[in-house]
Amino acid sequence: MRQIFINLPVKNVEASMNFYIQLGFTVNPLFTFDDQKCMVWTDQIYVMLQTLEKTKTGNRKNIADPKKNRIATFTLPVESFNKVNEIMEKGLKAGGTETTEIVDEGFMQIRNIEDLDGHNWGIIFLDIEKFKKMTGK
Repeated sequence: MRQIFINLPVKNVEASMNFYIQLGFTVNPLFTFDDQKCMVWTDQIYVMLQTLEKTKTGNRKNIADPKKNRIATFTLPVESFNKVNEIMEKGLKAGGTETTEIVDEGFMQIRNIEDLDGHNWGIIFLDIEKFKKMTGK
């Protein structure tokens, strides 16, 4: 099975862990330590929340501040537009910031949220059947 581990530098791993739990992630205790929290979206997608010190280990590059710099963005697909709204509301209550207006393409709805450190996540519902009809594919 192929998996992806996304390593995110965060200022406060406990606060970030709680934010991601509100989005619907779960904690994987096997890879969780004081300086790193392993958050699971699916069996294939893991987010490693790492202290700034942990992130600097073995790396000579500066850590970009995602509150000030545009860096990688991530997208989490969900099963309905209601689920998009549910996740967003929980994320906003947990301290996240909505960065753009809702994008509604008819076949797809997206809402974007920044976590506590400025990492940007798109929460997306894609109606694949509507998309196929629109594109003829």
